[in-house]
Amino acid sequence: MPRIKTDFLVIGSGITGLFQALKLSNVGETVIVTKKSDYESNTNYAQGGIASVFAEGDKFEDHVKDTLESGAGLCDPEAVRVLVKEGPPLVKELLEYGVPFNLNPEGEFDLHREGGHGTNRIVHAHDRTGHEIEKTLLQIVKQNPNIRILEYHTVVDLITPHHLKKKGLICFGAYVLSNQTGEVIPILAKKTIIASGGSGQVYSHTTNPKIATGDGVACAYRAGAEIRNMEFYQFHPTSLYHEKGDSFLISEAVRGKGAVLLGMDGEPFMKKYHPMADLATRDIVARAIDAEMKKSGDPHVWLDISHKPAAEIKGSFPSIYAKCLELGIDITTDPIPVVPAAHFMCGGIATDLWGKTRIENLFAAGEASCTGVHGGNRLASNSLLECLVFSNRIAEEIRKNPPDFLPEHGQIPAWDKEGLVNTEEWVLISHDLSEIKNTMSNYVGIVRSNLRLERAKRRMDLIYAEVRDYYNRTIVTNPLLELRNLVLVAELIIRSALARHESRGLHYSTDYPENRSPSRHDTILINDLVHGDLQAPL
Repeated sequence: MPRIKTDFLVIGSGITGLFQALKLSNVGETVIVTKKSDYESNTNYAQGGIASVFAEGDKFEDHVKDTLESGAGLCDPEAVRVLVKEGPPLVKELLEYGVPFNLNPEGEFDLHREGGHGTNRIVHAHDRTGHEIEKTLLQIVKQNPNIRILEYHTVVDLITPHHLKKKGLICFGAYVLSNQTGEVIPILAKKTIIASGGSGQVYSHTTNPKIATGDGVACAYRAGAEIRNMEFYQFHPTSLYHEKGDSFLISEAVRGKGAVLLGMDGEPFMKKYHPMADLATRDIVARAIDAEMKKSGDPHVWLDISHKPAAEIKGSFPSIYAKCLELGIDITTDPIPVVPAAHFMCGGIATDLWGKTRIENLFAAGEASCTGVHGGNRLASNSLLECLVFSNRIAEEIRKNPPDFLPEHGQIPAWDKEGLVNTEEWVLISHDLSEIKNTMSNYVGIVRSNLRLERAKRRMDLIYAEVRDYYNRTIVTNPLLELRNLVLVAELIIRSALARHESRGLHYSTDYPENRSPSRHDTILINDLVHGDLQAPL
């Protein structure tokens, strides 16, 4: 049976994983595991930019203030200060790598504004910032002899003392499924970094790609990591509403450029909900759109930027313009039909300010992590910055404390391949995916209530038991692993939402008044019976 031994294992190939691997490449050998092709990630779909303090007159304190305000009093102030102060040099580093950011005639960053920001501080590469960063980093990574990318491989579980018939919270790498051969390969690593992104596929409408199934969070929870604040799932206010649009994201930068949200009657409505109107934070805008749609019964609202010069629209948003035109919508003359869609997971695997989890030798960064930066609601364009800052910090931490221990290959058992593939039963189990998405969208979406959450929990408990039973009797496949992880992530979101008895940020419940006081109460979930025959972890 094939086995791999390496210094560092990075799970995920978005900006976090690629930047992490580059930062570790002069320390040791790194293996990157990614489920699909190497460029498929949430990063690749990120149209928005990177927020950072470059403008004359902008201050670190202002960026910190905007982030804390957006986070509804739940951000870790120290994590936010780390993000804001350490971010700018790393953004410049991307420019030096060759990322084609928009520059002004003086050769400086052409900065723009997005919702929740008090000034222009967003760096863009037109409306395909994530794609350009991904492409540039991937080119550099592929030229690095110390980095190996395993495409079409899915993480099954982290390797822990449990697999050695021992106790303890230590990570030795991961069991990884080759989606092409069906073989489960143990990858032993001195340090493992989860950079697997979010879990948007747990909802019916999402801006995330198909691979965003919460694999990192689910694996970390099963291994005993602390999972924090999963109730805070950010819905992007403006996803394209079109049967062939596949939840295509209409960047917040469009509103930053002056686009206005309109009801189906053509009237603007955001001033009714917030003084910043169309530039309010995402939680406010998403709830406002949801409220307008519920009042009118309409399936979407409009986003109109047609009052701007056509050349300016095409120049600023070439990808959005091309995609909409392909679907028969000319955004230089027509409003865009939009609806909120699941976009960003603000909770995740709890880490300290150096990316360390409660499991020794296991780190997490990017959307899969919960550093405390986003609190109850992510400020626009802070996510790519978080990927850079905390990947860099993890590399610094590892350089200061070099890894020096791995079990021998022979100590790690081969994966138990016993089981059958029951095609007929899989057809029934696969229907659970639709039910997970519908249940989460209907009961655990933008607006919640205790009644909805309890109903969601009852349904999810049943699906959870069905999937667990099937998983324990069959051979692992990528679809089964994704379903297994999605149902667990759904459970974590529901349990977290039930535990928070207030409305704050992205968690809005009709049973509790909104609370934006400065107290910082985190929702913590830990699988205490880590490897027992438990009804909780799959």
